Amino acid sequence: MPEAETIIAGFLVLTVVASIVSRRIRIPYTVMLVVLGVVLASLSASSLFGVNLILANLAGGGYFVALVLPPLLFEAMMTVRANELRVVINPSLALATLGVVIATVVAGLFLWLIGALPLGPAFIFGALIAPTDTATVLEIFRRAKVPARLSAMLETEAGFNDATGIVVFSVVLASATVSHPELLSAGSEFAVLLGGGALVGLLVGFGSELLSSLVEDSLSETIITVVCVYGSYSLATYLGVSGLIAVVVAGLYFGNLTMQTTLVQKARGTVRSFWEVIAFVANSVAFIFIGLSTDVSQLVAGGLAILAAFLAVNAARAASVYPILSAFSGSKVRIPRPWKNVAMLGGMKGALSIVLVSSVPAALTDNGKVTTMVLGVAFLSITLQGSLLFRYADSKFPRSHRSKKSESEAKLTSTLAELEEIRKMREKGDITEDEFASWMGRKEKELADLVEEMRVTNQTEKVLRSRWKGIRSFFNPRVRRKRR
Repeated sequence: MPEAETIIAGFLVLTVVASIVSRRIRIPYTVMLVVLGVVLASLSASSLFGVNLILANLAGGGYFVALVLPPLLFEAMMTVRANELRVVINPSLALATLGVVIATVVAGLFLWLIGALPLGPAFIFGALIAPTDTATVLEIFRRAKVPARLSAMLETEAGFNDATGIVVFSVVLASATVSHPELLSAGSEFAVLLGGGALVGLLVGFGSELLSSLVEDSLSETIITVVCVYGSYSLATYLGVSGLIAVVVAGLYFGNLTMQTTLVQKARGTVRSFWEVIAFVANSVAFIFIGLSTDVSQLVAGGLAILAAFLAVNAARAASVYPILSAFSGSKVRIPRPWKNVAMLGGMKGALSIVLVSSVPAALTDNGKVTTMVLGVAFLSITLQGSLLFRYADSKFPRSHRSKKSESEAKLTSTLAELEEIRKMREKGDITEDEFASWMGRKEKELADLVEEMRVTNQTEKVLRSRWKGIRSFFNPRVRRKRR
């Protein structure tokens, strides 16, 4: 059995390799991670990374949810601005609640009537796959260039739908073993999970703000945010409410109040950079986990079932997204057709469903068919659906359009245009000075990263050339004399 440090080192090496390769061959980083995970799981070398140990601990023990999802949610929610969320909060919550129920029913009926799956396993699969996967959605919309309000709507849906998904999954699982599930009890349980988690997140967020007001150094401020994230999750879980909802609310509180009023400017940059790194590592673990969980031979053997399941999942997503968003199109927020299409494609499935399926008794999975379908749908969702989403976003939203210039130059042009748009919003009074300062801070960092990205290729060549000359001069006295 490999040591813990070997496993950690192996994961870090994989993330670096995936990042470099994905940039060179220009495929999404998430797809590269999943592919590397699949290759690793298919090789005998996978034992070096403790694949079986990781899968058992992450899935069976619930450590994946407890360790990986909270930093992802917090980092994403702290960047969502209140003025954006205020406009889209109603459709977000509708998708996260009613949408999950509709998707479960439609997917279950589809597989029962068309996919020839028994009623119980069909609805268990529907409940497993109905909620969008937090890690997948946050990563996709971090990289896809879509309007800020659309991104806020779908990221918020992903953050809030876990409570609904867990309750619906529990009801369906119970109904497979008892004849009369208590729907009223399920409804009250959901209200407690959601409301209790939100209250805990609000209290912990306020407490963290008070602590931040007592310190001024960046290190202490960063430690306080760590306590805020895992403290809100742990306290909510201990009280029997949703820990993930608590983290979502704590992240919104921190990003819109604490970050703007309590933290000094230097600490803001440090805290933001820290959580970007942590979110990157957590995302990497999530997608490698999906790859490690995927057995290629199992997917090939269950190809027809996986295809039927993928069609059922997309039909279920369409049945929930288009009616719900159409119902809100006449309200204060206008939801154009391209937004609805992005929301449809953005209903990504992934690691959360894989974690949940590991808790289903084998007798209820129709000889393992449900497990195979979940793994296959997660794989197709990331590799196929994710690519389609990027292409569609590029074609429909001008800021993400790629010209004949290099990709880095196109990104640079897009970022500069967005900076100009934010400046105009401030002049019109659409955003406050604090919101403008926060936006500018984030965009200036993004601009610096893009400039560095454009420089890195030439810089690598310069480093190699310089080091080679140094080695030659060290071992060859003639070269040293010539240089003198």
